[in-house]
Amino acid sequence: MTETGIWYYSTRILCMKKLCFKAFFAVVSVSSLAFSAPSLELSPEVVKPERHYDVSVQLDVPLAFGIGLFSALGVYQYYGMETIAPSDLKPKSDLLPWDRPFAGRYSGWATTVSHYTGALAVAPLALAGYSWYKGDADGYDFGAYTLMFVEAFALQNALNQIIRSTQLWPRPFIYAERGEGREKAESARGEAYGSFYSGHASAAFTVAVFTGEWFSKVYPNSKYKPFVWASSFALATGVGVLRVVAGKHYPTDIIVGSLVGTGVSLGILKIHEFCKKKISFVPVPGGMHTIIFF
Repeated sequence: MTETGIWYYSTRILCMKKLCFKAFFAVVSVSSLAFSAPSLELSPEVVKPERHYDVSVQLDVPLAFGIGLFSALGVYQYYGMETIAPSDLKPKSDLLPWDRPFAGRYSGWATTVSHYTGALAVAPLALAGYSWYKGDADGYDFGAYTLMFVEAFALQNALNQIIRSTQLWPRPFIYAERGEGREKAESARGEAYGSFYSGHASAAFTVAVFTGEWFSKVYPNSKYKPFVWASSFALATGVGVLRVVAGKHYPTDIIVGSLVGTGVSLGILKIHEFCKKKISFVPVPGGMHTIIFF
């Protein structure tokens, strides 16, 4: 056999060995996957993990669209607010009795700190992301939870802008007669004449509810659950106190804002829970039927 022939057959043999090795590796890999994969047969031992949250096109597309329109209206009205002449300013006596002592208050440091508390808005998503990373929740849970959080946050913000644009009463620092508060009042924009109600408090309590909600759903048996709820609401309350100290809001603004933020958050969560448990879309010949379970 010539040298060329030997080289030719040697190459062929080497190729065959590589092909055999690849085939063997493929068979072993597929076999391993087959034996390690859970059985498709229904059995008591195989339990599909339950997702904590659920979203749907039927619910969330119209909901997101409606919130978007509501938000656009809120932005339009909020940035259309005009300043009020001193002669047309409501007297302090028109304020609620428990709010009057706070008229004229202003604090620069509290204003700055209260603005920085906006960083707390990432707390729910940071907690959810950590749970996903640890394997305590899946990507679908994280995505559904994030969508609901964005919906709640946007809705409470839209409500706040629309109601504040009515300019029910001005911020406390507008009544300041001297010092930095008076300087801020003289250069204030139209939004400063609509103090009711606090957007910071509303947003803070939205964050608090969603933080506690995630922890309760994903870690229902954790001994830290009361601590998470308590600390979340304590931080949210702290934000409200800072806004009062800053002279940006009255106690009434904070109370109403906290109730709105909590109510909107629970509403978004409950409507998704209702649609998950009560409504089922069943395909039938000729279309889809909706069955509602009570």
